[in-house]
Amino acid sequence: MRIDKLLANVGFGSRKEVKKILRAGAVKANGKIVTDGKIHVDPNHDEITVYGETVKYKEFIYLMMNKPAGVISATEDVYDQTVTDLLDIDDAIYKPFPVGRLDKDTVGLLLLTNDGQLAHQLLSPKKYVPKTYYAVVRGTVTKTDQEQFSEGVELDDGYVTKPAKLKILRSGEIQSEIELTITEGKYHQVKRMFEAVGKKVVYLKRLSMGPIQLDKDLLEGEYRELTDEEITLLKELQVAKD
Repeated sequence: MRIDKLLANVGFGSRKEVKKILRAGAVKANGKIVTDGKIHVDPNHDEITVYGETVKYKEFIYLMMNKPAGVISATEDVYDQTVTDLLDIDDAIYKPFPVGRLDKDTVGLLLLTNDGQLAHQLLSPKKYVPKTYYAVVRGTVTKTDQEQFSEGVELDDGYVTKPAKLKILRSGEIQSEIELTITEGKYHQVKRMFEAVGKKVVYLKRLSMGPIQLDKDLLEGEYRELTDEEITLLKELQVAKD
């Protein structure tokens, strides 16, 4: 990789700004000053320093966020705060993007990465990646609803959903608590599925996506990098589905 591209990728500025740093003699590769941005280096083996500080490079970044309500699943927006606005600069420089989306008022598990291939695999309708949600629903959720969900329900636009697994945690006269696992991601799907059976979702939280479960220690608005084990699980899922 060209050293100017590497430095730009890890946040040392634009290519023009990186050139100034190089010309100043502030960059070293394995202890030797480098002034030519076209020089190729191996970030996994060569030691690169800028003003004596070692440059830590990684090609991909994988983050788990407990998305809070009121924040949109996007990288930029004119009016609303986005999930990437919540990232520290050290992570934001890798330009991760949300894998799929959660509605503005929905909370819970959201994965962010700059690994486009993996994101595509997780979102592909052909992959049937399961996503589990916890919801508070206005109305009494019944076994009849379970049966309907297991067969697929017809949404307001005529689309019939794929079979879903509905687990009733608590069924009350005024409201119920449930867990729902779906394998697709239509617009407002969980909310529309319950509307199709005459009920309304008043609180929605995503608990898992594929093999990745929301870290219970993460408060809303907090995030962390995926562990090596979690990344391996995602990549195994990707291979298994191919």
